[in-house]
Amino acid sequence: MDWDYPHPFTLPRVPVAADIDGLNHTNNAVYVRWCEQAGWAHSEALGLSLDDYRRLDRAMAIRRGEYDYLLPTFADEVLVLGTWLVAGDGKLAMGRRFQLVRERDGATVLRGRWDLVCIELSSGRPRRMPQEFLDAYMTVVVDAQAAS
Repeated sequence: MDWDYPHPFTLPRVPVAADIDGLNHTNNAVYVRWCEQAGWAHSEALGLSLDDYRRLDRAMAIRRGEYDYLLPTFADEVLVLGTWLVAGDGKLAMGRRFQLVRERDGATVLRGRWDLVCIELSSGRPRRMPQEFLDAYMTVVVDAQAAS
């Protein structure tokens, strides 16, 4: 597949009947849900779960989400969702990118981006990333400028 950045964390997805909207294609809200699932699965694969977030009283919260819906998808189409961490400052912020690709022809059907900020769960206020976040996340940050 022609990925936007090298070495994506991937999650296969196939729209089911419940994902299809009145226009007979995958509802845009489904893509947002899939991106959230991919983000959590990637985090867990890197060694940080929701339980770790609670234990550390820290979380990477979505400050801004943006999605470009490029092509429709339909029930039973095999799709692959790739995600990467980008633009980490090693303090408060990092980004996450998404690319959803249709397997049969390699067409990119969606691109998404999140701007993330580290927060203290107990207060909701921005706080520095704990060392466990740096150890897990910063080692896989992709240089989005160089990959473009």
